[in-house]
Amino acid sequence: MHGHTDIDGRIAQGWGGAKPNGVHVNVILARRGSPTAAAITTAFTSPSPGFTPVVVCTGVDQPSYETVNPPTILLSKVAPATERAETLIFGAAQVGTARGILDAVADGLLEASQETVVLVSLWVDPEAADEPAVLDSARQAVRAAVTEAVTGRSPADAQRLVESRDSLTHPFYGGS
Repeated sequence: MHGHTDIDGRIAQGWGGAKPNGVHVNVILARRGSPTAAAITTAFTSPSPGFTPVVVCTGVDQPSYETVNPPTILLSKVAPATERAETLIFGAAQVGTARGILDAVADGLLEASQETVVLVSLWVDPEAADEPAVLDSARQAVRAAVTEAVTGRSPADAQRLVESRDSLTHPFYGGS
């Protein structure tokens, strides 16, 4: 890693792709044995209907599953409304998450070891239908979020938000 050793508790978000196959993620990084890792483990061991966390793995069939390192816990932000949505989350989005995490390893941002734990809270558009596009969107979103969590945002970007705070908006905000 490029000197990024103090990543415990780092948090960021990332967006990938375009509607309707876009993916939004929130990422939390933790060091094994830390209170942050304990909180992630608690989230993993406290499933609720529609929100079953999974350890991100990959493989051509169930007997060949391999855990992605660093261990990554994937949690959907919303309960899948249809079987198709569930398949996209646990299939295409999981593979995209795995690839995004491994991109971060290849970039030198994370180590491929058990020393870091990653929580990825993921939203897949309910209208999504294109598996390869969802996979690519998840990969892009995860890579962007991990990059921001590890390296931080520039002081200029942070200051720009402060200066424009009175005009900030969001797609889910309908006011002015």
